[in-house]
Amino acid sequence: MNQFFFGVYPYIGLTVFLFGSLVRFEREQYSWRSESTQLIRRGQLRLGSYLFHIGILMVFLGHLGGLLTPIWIWDALGVPHSVKQLIAMVAGGVFGSMALVGLLVLLHRRFSDERLKALTNWRDKLTLGWILVTLLLGLSTIVVSKDHLDGHMMTLFMEWAQRILTFRGGAADLIAAAPLIFKLHMFMGMTLFVIFPFTRLVHVWSGFGAAAYVTRAWQVVRPRG
Repeated sequence: MNQFFFGVYPYIGLTVFLFGSLVRFEREQYSWRSESTQLIRRGQLRLGSYLFHIGILMVFLGHLGGLLTPIWIWDALGVPHSVKQLIAMVAGGVFGSMALVGLLVLLHRRFSDERLKALTNWRDKLTLGWILVTLLLGLSTIVVSKDHLDGHMMTLFMEWAQRILTFRGGAADLIAAAPLIFKLHMFMGMTLFVIFPFTRLVHVWSGFGAAAYVTRAWQVVRPRG
């Protein structure tokens, strides 16, 4: 089971994530949207959306940079593994809590309004619930991490992620003895990539394309007559 979930399942998740998103973009472009409910009710949307999106984006970038930066770079910079572990705990706690508060605000907004509740389908409920559990598990790992401040466990997760990305064997064996709470968090996080193409989460891809608006030519607007 350890070999499947942490040696094979990551590739399943990435494959579904990439090819599923491509197929949906090609076949169902009219469904490629965030399905905003701002026109129905603006209350709590700005606060919850800002907190959630800033928090979740920083958590994602932190995971990406923290796990995929080669260990030798940290060593070359003279950053002890224990310090990196502490930085990850503090940053993850701050931005994870921000994302959690924002998500709770959005959940209250959506399920306390009958009109919004009626527009919420099972995919929305699955996505919101899955992200909520993933965030709670991630924040729970901080409590366990305080007993591993030497940074050794952090380096094992880094090596695991880098072996997965570079198609090297033995990745699952590295974290075989890791605490269950970490493994549950990792499974929930990887499964988010599996459900990604089938939900409104696909609008995240459009966020990358928004950068083109900064460099595109001015739009010419002519007055009537």
